[in-house]
Amino acid sequence: MTTTRTRVDAHVKVLDDDVVALAKERGIDALVYAPHFTRLPTIRDRADRYSDDDLTVVPAREVFTGDWGNRRHVLALGLSDPVPDYITFEAAMAEFDRQDAAVLVPHPGFATISLTRPEIAAHADRLDAIETYNTKLLPHQNSRTRRIAEATDQPGFGSSYSHLRGTVGEAWTEFDGALDGVEDVVDAFRSGLSRTVVHRGGAAHQLRGLVEFAHLAYENTWEKLDRLFLSGDEPTLPTNVAYEGRFTDVSVYSGTLSDYRPK
Repeated sequence: MTTTRTRVDAHVKVLDDDVVALAKERGIDALVYAPHFTRLPTIRDRADRYSDDDLTVVPAREVFTGDWGNRRHVLALGLSDPVPDYITFEAAMAEFDRQDAAVLVPHPGFATISLTRPEIAAHADRLDAIETYNTKLLPHQNSRTRRIAEATDQPGFGSSYSHLRGTVGEAWTEFDGALDGVEDVVDAFRSGLSRTVVHRGGAAHQLRGLVEFAHLAYENTWEKLDRLFLSGDEPTLPTNVAYEGRFTDVSVYSGTLSDYRPK
């Protein structure tokens, strides 16, 4: 008897024809697409464009809560309304709860951008899963994430966390049963559906992880951020007119460009 399983690469930053082709080649059934500094309507439109009968692309947001030096990244699936970056953690969690989103913790315990073990334990009943394998992380860092999951009794998930096209499908979350469409994937995380975290092996996989890790240096340079924050009114800043002032009171910055520059 054959048991149907669904492979979800649960966090990618890139999406185009080449990404879709590679995902399918590697047997991935669904991608969770959550690019940085991009509003939900844009993500949703792009996800719809690249979804077909063989691959579901789930629109999601990796929201940056807190200020630059103490960011806490939270991955939200199933959002109906946009949520900006650089608002308080509590405000983001309240908004996710209002929208009944699936709330995932990417790269727990990593640097100053992730929820720590005590924070995860404190908010355990508000979280749906934490990442226990991330291709971009080094082996000892992935071991730590598994220990955090065990200590806090949280379901795990795995992802390629691909910022580069060739990394898509290097790791995935394999759910029991067939998941047909975006809502099924979101519900699988929300309901704690049985799953296994899987990743490719060998030297090529290790090299791909190292290339992704090295890419972090570029991701966190001011040169890149300077291009993102040219106008002071970027799509996911809480001061953007698209949010109609709903998040002004919970913004961690006053809204001027200099406030967002890392110190």
